[in-house]
Amino acid sequence: MIKGIFETHINVSNYQASSQFYEQLPGIIRLHEDPARKSSFYWVGRPGESMLGIRENYPSPLVQRQHFAFRVELEDMLKARTYLDSLGIPSENFHGESSEELIVFPFMPAVSIYFDDPDGHSLELIAMLNDDPRPELGLMTWSEWESLNERERPDYR
Repeated sequence: MIKGIFETHINVSNYQASSQFYEQLPGIIRLHEDPARKSSFYWVGRPGESMLGIRENYPSPLVQRQHFAFRVELEDMLKARTYLDSLGIPSENFHGESSEELIVFPFMPAVSIYFDDPDGHSLELIAMLNDDPRPELGLMTWSEWESLNERERPDYR
């Protein structure tokens, strides 16, 4: 029955500031704003497939750090760091280190980049790799993964 996650909602300290942040991310499409409830809603990717809701101080004024990932195409991952840099958004790899070298999760396999929203929610852009999963391997850099698969190092700088 389940086909995927349709929506997620996060609590924010200032929905207008958060709205400005999320609206600059590619693929986030404004759906509805409800000023009375201090809420904004967005399509993620194509309309009708996935939704993100942000709401100020709901269910409480305590904003707890949450994590979620946006799926991107592998080609877009190559440009992600540069795009985030152009918006003044610092990014990092899975280990909290410089995003100059991204990390691959071999059990999937996928590569990702992390950044925070204005309330410190941990956001991730993640792209599946076109290789067979290798769950027996530990985390490694994207360059190491490409070398293991006898390909040249990706140019994502």
